Amino acid sequence: MTQPALKDEILLAIDKPARYIGNEVNMIKKNPKDVAIRFAMCFPDVYEIGMSHLGIQILYDMFNQREDVYCERVYSPWPDLHAILKEKKIPLFALETQQPVKDFDFLGITIQYEMCYTNILQVLDLSLIPVKSKERTKEHPFVIGGGPCAYNPEPLADFFDMFYIGEGETVYDRLFDCYKEWKSAGKSRREFLVEASKIPGIYVPSLYEVTYKEDKTIASFTPVEKGVPEKIQKQVVMDMTGASYPKKPLVPFIKATQDRVVLEIQRGCIRGCRFCQAGMIYRPTREKDLEVLKRQAFHMLKNTGHEEISLSSLSSSDYSDLKELVTYLIDEFKGKGINISLPSLRIDAFSLDVMSKVQDVRKSSLTFAPEAGSQRLRDVINKGLTEEVILQGAKEAFLGGWQKVKLYFMLGLPTETEEDMASIGELANKIAAAYYEIPKDRRNGRCQITISTSFFVPKPFTPFQWAKMYKKEHYLSCAKVVNDSVKGQLNRKSIKYNWHEADVTVLEGILARGDRRLGKVIQRAYEKGCIFDAWSDFFDNEKWMEAFLECKIDPDFYTLRERSFDEILPWDFIDAGVTKDFLKKQYETALAGHVTLNCRVKCSGCGANKYGGGVCIENKNQVP
Repeated sequence: MTQPALKDEILLAIDKPARYIGNEVNMIKKNPKDVAIRFAMCFPDVYEIGMSHLGIQILYDMFNQREDVYCERVYSPWPDLHAILKEKKIPLFALETQQPVKDFDFLGITIQYEMCYTNILQVLDLSLIPVKSKERTKEHPFVIGGGPCAYNPEPLADFFDMFYIGEGETVYDRLFDCYKEWKSAGKSRREFLVEASKIPGIYVPSLYEVTYKEDKTIASFTPVEKGVPEKIQKQVVMDMTGASYPKKPLVPFIKATQDRVVLEIQRGCIRGCRFCQAGMIYRPTREKDLEVLKRQAFHMLKNTGHEEISLSSLSSSDYSDLKELVTYLIDEFKGKGINISLPSLRIDAFSLDVMSKVQDVRKSSLTFAPEAGSQRLRDVINKGLTEEVILQGAKEAFLGGWQKVKLYFMLGLPTETEEDMASIGELANKIAAAYYEIPKDRRNGRCQITISTSFFVPKPFTPFQWAKMYKKEHYLSCAKVVNDSVKGQLNRKSIKYNWHEADVTVLEGILARGDRRLGKVIQRAYEKGCIFDAWSDFFDNEKWMEAFLECKIDPDFYTLRERSFDEILPWDFIDAGVTKDFLKKQYETALAGHVTLNCRVKCSGCGANKYGGGVCIENKNQVP
């Protein structure tokens, strides 16, 4: 039986074979023999999740614009196909050509969340690529990682040849040209890695040595070869208007998590929430030109057949031309059956007015993210929302026809008390009360308020990167306080409460701030069967704890202690744009309960003005 025939037989025996066959609308076809570089772009989760990721769509389109590069895709096989590939020793294949990933020049893996780390090993293992970078030869592809988790790449250092720190539109052309020169010169694999490390934003873990103190903290982090940079500089696209963006996005055969056109309107955020990694690492805020956005929206809707367009941003309300853009989308598309989605809006009259124009308020729910129940704790995290604003926004929403509200909070935040936890239920009750203050003939049925709490994870390059975490029992006790508070409220019948899994949060926190010693734990967990850890049906905390024990690594070292300001953190070798002094000051300001104004009102001196553009530059001289 030939390999293609064998694959056909397999695809008939598994769930959702459309995940693996390619040939979707707008898929790019090239002859692999006509290109110099073959790049397999991987999202280490199931197809439906990966196809919803905007970053891969951008890079897939950008790479394939080069005549000498063919970029194809690969996703994590679902457990049914995983088992068959292992049993029959069939190498994992790319969607476009169905050819083995191991025969490509590069395997690029986007690392969006910590709970996909074992899936990265799954992809390497099933591709028949040695899991550890030191065991690869010139016959294997170079494995490169990027995305938000690359801002602390150290737990994955053993498995990647290199990481790209920053936004993907800037450096890959130089990397590809460097690769072509290396290949034609016939040099060693290590020689390419050394040359690649000199390209801004490229980090090669094998070219650095880490030593540790007796207390297990890092003693030193140094390059092992001359010419290798001590600091890796984050790469930023300052001209968002002129940046590459797909006119013909891929359209999946099966329903993806986000089955719509995604229009990125800006990158970065002016708000400065102290828990938010994205708000720090994507500084400075850069907006796209309105006319360009109009053209992109038109082309993407025309070329995909999608019936929904979503505006992508960390804080859509802060886009300067939002009113004009939404008016255009309504006038141009809403009458043609196109739905307009506006996530990441703040609670104000303008946002509610906009949402009422683009949503059927009788069917949709309104989402607020106060993050903390008490004003004191909202000031600690710099959320920039007062209770008055929240209640006024809710009341205006109810008057506008909404009766379903989703509220998102975090538990386990620095300085949190039981009073802060209980105030979540109290705030939900006040919002429900605001609904029932409206005359009955103007209400839209019973008010439905859904509270969801996740547990706080301190992330690198945030002011809370030094904060401690807790054991899962503590987080569950926090959830109990909230649950009891909800039960004690007058409007409890209108309030529903859900909370996140605590053991997943603890592991996420370990991996988020871990060092390269965790690599052996991740590998051992994968060997014990851990994959799809982001899926509650598959997550097995007991196997992870066994892996820590077998590797003689204490998980509490990474969670139950507050870091000191003079400790070398595993990610300190990266310049992410915000300075460490700024993050320290913000942590101290948080503990004092003080608020920092947003970047349009006053510059907080984060350091991102060095990029020479963006919103922060408007007030660059106003550093306190």
